[in-house]
Amino acid sequence: MTQTGTELIECDICVIGGGSAGLSTAAAAAQLGATTVLVERGEMGGDCLNTGCVPSKSLIAAAHRAHSASDGARFGVRFAAPEIDFGRVKQHIDDVIAAIAPHDSVERFKGLGVRVLRETARFEGPDLLSAGRFRIRARRYVVATGSRAAIPPVAGLAAASPLTNESIFELQERPDHLIVVGGGPIGLELAQAYRRLGAEVTVLERTVILPRDEPEAAALVRATLQDEGIALHERSVISSVRRHPGSVEVAFAVDGLQQTVIGTHILVAAGRLPNVEDLGLDKAGVDFGPRGIIVDKRLRTSNRKIFAIGDVAGGPQFTHVAAYHAGIVIRNALFGIPAKVDYSALPWVTYLDPEIAHVGLTETEARKAHRSVETVLLSLEENDRAQAERATKGFLKLVLGRRGKVLGATMVGPNAGEAIGFWCLAISQSLPLSAVAKTILPYPTISEISKRAAGSYFTTRLFSGRVRLLVRTIQKWLP
Repeated sequence: MTQTGTELIECDICVIGGGSAGLSTAAAAAQLGATTVLVERGEMGGDCLNTGCVPSKSLIAAAHRAHSASDGARFGVRFAAPEIDFGRVKQHIDDVIAAIAPHDSVERFKGLGVRVLRETARFEGPDLLSAGRFRIRARRYVVATGSRAAIPPVAGLAAASPLTNESIFELQERPDHLIVVGGGPIGLELAQAYRRLGAEVTVLERTVILPRDEPEAAALVRATLQDEGIALHERSVISSVRRHPGSVEVAFAVDGLQQTVIGTHILVAAGRLPNVEDLGLDKAGVDFGPRGIIVDKRLRTSNRKIFAIGDVAGGPQFTHVAAYHAGIVIRNALFGIPAKVDYSALPWVTYLDPEIAHVGLTETEARKAHRSVETVLLSLEENDRAQAERATKGFLKLVLGRRGKVLGATMVGPNAGEAIGFWCLAISQSLPLSAVAKTILPYPTISEISKRAAGSYFTTRLFSGRVRLLVRTIQKWLP
């Protein structure tokens, strides 16, 4: 029975959240024949489309064009200083979002057979969900409510109304001086982009920049950002933030030395918080903590009828992980296949210039998990295409286990995110390093560095004294 004015919906699967994880799940479930309900109270497409990946990469593309105009002298080509029309930059971002939005729209999902409810979802019990005037009873539920920017507990910071990824792309005018709190991928990507678009930029990082990446990559990025005029303060402790008319003042200390920076805008990019509030998780019997909803390797919560995926599940926070999670849930919820997550070949990319791409284990992680670890490090200075493009700032680093097993790879350089796919395949399919070394790649390309790095592993083994003796012996017997 339902209360007066309410409608009971019964379905196979109910998805809460219309971001990357939820949309992928709903689309697959509906197309596979499951009756599917999607509940989303905000914008379809979630963080990635509206306030994350899409707008940030669009901004970075504009910044790259501006920077390339000042970089032509090395090729004997000179341009006038670029004029930055920030209103047009903003329009470019909006146009890209608008071009992609139909793929994530209510209309498309209705066309796929998904019933879309634009309501706030809340569990009323272990197997009952409310959404406005609707009550939903599903065989399986999927919580995909995502995450939001965390605001550190710094005196005056919240009161200063800082920008986050949810608001910075709404700016109609370029900041004169942007102060960025956080030296992770999001903070540094936006810092470099705004610097290249003409803003003064200061970055304050509590520890060191890019702590999850190989130290060689972080060192190269550090030097690049400083060369481009970004004031970078690592190991900085912010004591207070004060908002003034038209400006914001940040007091901080580095190694005990008190300093102050005054900017026009402040951006917080210092971590994320899972969106678990007001979902009624306690009524549903779903356990959660500060990092998000607690799940097992099959992405099941403590209530086996409820799955949690994407950022809210407390794991790696990437759009491609959200889509991967959707596939795990579909196999479990619709087919009863006990599929489990496996992050051994998980890639990530930081869209700086130079770009950083990584898959698998870092050297530090590998040495903790394996007894035998070797590394191969090859600079882009040894790559002919990189020389022709004057893009030698970068490298490929392979982390190898016993018998050359590929445990991880980091590439820094132009379009590294495209090139890392080669090593994603090698790790996920356990390809021997010899298979990479034997692969014929076109010359001259940046991708050749992968073949050369693989080949260099065998160099000392191939040209050893034992092999030289073997060759001389064989030559005596050959006709």
